[in-house]
Amino acid sequence: MKKFISVSDVSSISKLVDKALAYKASPFLDKTLGVGKRMGLLFLNPSMRTRLSTQIAAQNLGMDTIVFNVGPEGWALEFEEEVIMSGTTVEHVKDAAPVLGKYFDILGLRTFPLLKHKEEDYSEQVINQFIKYSGIPVVSLESATLHPLQSLTDIVTIAETWSEARRPKIVLTWAPHVKALPQCVANSFAQWINAWGQADFVITHPEDYELDEQFTKGATITHNQEEALRGADYVYVKNWSTYTDYGKIYCNDPNWMLTNKKLASTNSANVMHCLPVRRNVELSDEVLDSANSLVTQQAGNRVWAAQAVLSEILTS
Repeated sequence: MKKFISVSDVSSISKLVDKALAYKASPFLDKTLGVGKRMGLLFLNPSMRTRLSTQIAAQNLGMDTIVFNVGPEGWALEFEEEVIMSGTTVEHVKDAAPVLGKYFDILGLRTFPLLKHKEEDYSEQVINQFIKYSGIPVVSLESATLHPLQSLTDIVTIAETWSEARRPKIVLTWAPHVKALPQCVANSFAQWINAWGQADFVITHPEDYELDEQFTKGATITHNQEEALRGADYVYVKNWSTYTDYGKIYCNDPNWMLTNKKLASTNSANVMHCLPVRRNVELSDEVLDSANSLVTQQAGNRVWAAQAVLSEILTS
């Protein structure tokens, strides 16, 4: 594995999941694999689980890690080519990234969309410029459109909790939120579940919240949440803003919040969320604090997903 930006960088999802679960069973299985190697973690927006879990994963493999918060601690970076830098940006990525390539063996990068210009966000300019100019493997810690470490974690969590012979029914349901959020997690979850191909996958959301078809193609899509939840084995709850009329909130209907009453029609479904979660907005207390909730287990698995990815990069 030369980089980790999307599911297309993975040769076998199932093998990567197995590796993650092997590390969960024995965290220091390859404790010398990364000895003498250094990983840089660059954050252009805040993080808690991604930041901490990736550091732990790298250290479990013997790597040193250095965290750098680009906004408050560094220069404002420019990403446009052939730009006249007479504005607020101080350093071009063409100059910064190659230096980071000298300092580190692997670069982890977390970016965030501005939700103003769809073409700009969906071009993934920021992370692609670091890939282009750093000269070392880049791991996405979330980008403008995708969150692959989260999605790998999600499949790890489903795989370790599903023991029946039949295919599980997995539902991704939109949830209300107090502000416009990007489509990253929803895009990525849809992309990975479709590529995994081991589940019956349904996406449900209000009208006007369609996601980019390049990520959802292969899933059943419905605006009827009640119908979607019927017989579900897993329910993944996530908010996202509009894609077509980009970055907007059209509907914020609180009736889309998942409750125990709605779960009654499921197959006693496990409930997932990437965290952080707005309690009693996206998900009710009664669901989050119930035996159906996998959110803590899911968050804990972030370490093993990251460790599996870093292991693949170190050995390739």
